[in-house]
Amino acid sequence: MARTKNSVATRTRRKKVLKASAGRHAGRHRLYKTAHEAEMHAGDYAYIGRRLRKRQMRRLWIMRINAASRQHGLPYGQLMNGLRRAGIEIDRKQLAEMAVNDPAAFGKIVESARTAIAA
Repeated sequence: MARTKNSVATRTRRKKVLKASAGRHAGRHRLYKTAHEAEMHAGDYAYIGRRLRKRQMRRLWIMRINAASRQHGLPYGQLMNGLRRAGIEIDRKQLAEMAVNDPAAFGKIVESARTAIAA
C-alpha cells in the first residue's frame, strides 16, 4: 500500500496562519512557527479582552450614574438602595443612558429613590 502524505492539508493550515498574521512585524508574519505563536497569544488576549470589556463597561456605567446622582444630592450607593426599596428594577446600563441623555427623567428616578429611603 502506498504511503499517504498530508502536504495539501499542511500547506493549507500554514497558509491560513500566515494570512491571519499579516501585518505583524518581522518573522511574526513571515515564519510559520513565530507567526503561529503570535496568533495563539493574540487569541488568548482577545478571549480575555472580551471578558474585560464587560467589566469595564459596568464600571463606566456606575461612574456615570454616580456623577449624575451626586448632582441631585444622592451618592450612588444610596441611590441604588433607594431604587431597591422603591421597587424600581432598572439595570445600570439603562440608568447610565438615562443619566446622560435624559437628565429630567433621571432626576425623577432619584427623587423616587430619595422618598423610598425616607419612608
